Amino acid sequence: MGSAVPVFRARRGDDGLGAPATIETGRLLLRRPVAGDAAAIFARYGADPAVTRFLAWPTHRSVADAQKFLAFCDAEWDQRGVGPYLIHARDGGELLGSAGLALESPRQAAVGYLLARDAWGQGYATEALTAIRDLAFRLGVYRLHATCHVDNRASGRVMEKCGFRRDGILRGRAHFPNLQPGIAADVLCYAAFLERKPRPW
Repeated sequence: MGSAVPVFRARRGDDGLGAPATIETGRLLLRRPVAGDAAAIFARYGADPAVTRFLAWPTHRSVADAQKFLAFCDAEWDQRGVGPYLIHARDGGELLGSAGLALESPRQAAVGYLLARDAWGQGYATEALTAIRDLAFRLGVYRLHATCHVDNRASGRVMEKCGFRRDGILRGRAHFPNLQPGIAADVLCYAAFLERKPRPW
């Protein structure tokens, strides 16, 4: 008889609410994905080798691959009360990328993000990651962590701008199927800690 895998749900925030389905920032709208998003995800970034180069999942070959991602999103939200968000421009509503929060315990979580190629270099990654960081802390998470390929310096700079500190290098820790399939690569590890009571929503 196998052991059960623990499922950690998002804690209720100081305002009495769990993780919201939408988050607004100055320029962005982050929202929970829905089934109808598959074609846009595939077209905007899932099938772009430049975007997926340093990611842990293969470049999408069809809309069906995006549909599998959306099934994963639903499972995360249903089981944990939080999960991936799609990032849209508030002005015009264009899909820009995605970001997410993955609970590993009630007090620890991992974060990640990506942007479509034409959204690079405009500060959107910093804005979106800051929103996810703040959400995590409001939900009672104490430690956030993220990793990136050792050659993905741009991602490391974004995390540092958002208050993450570099912990070090983990050797042979992660697989990047769009770089060297089957070979475990070194990653940079970053972490951020809740240092004070977060502001209300």
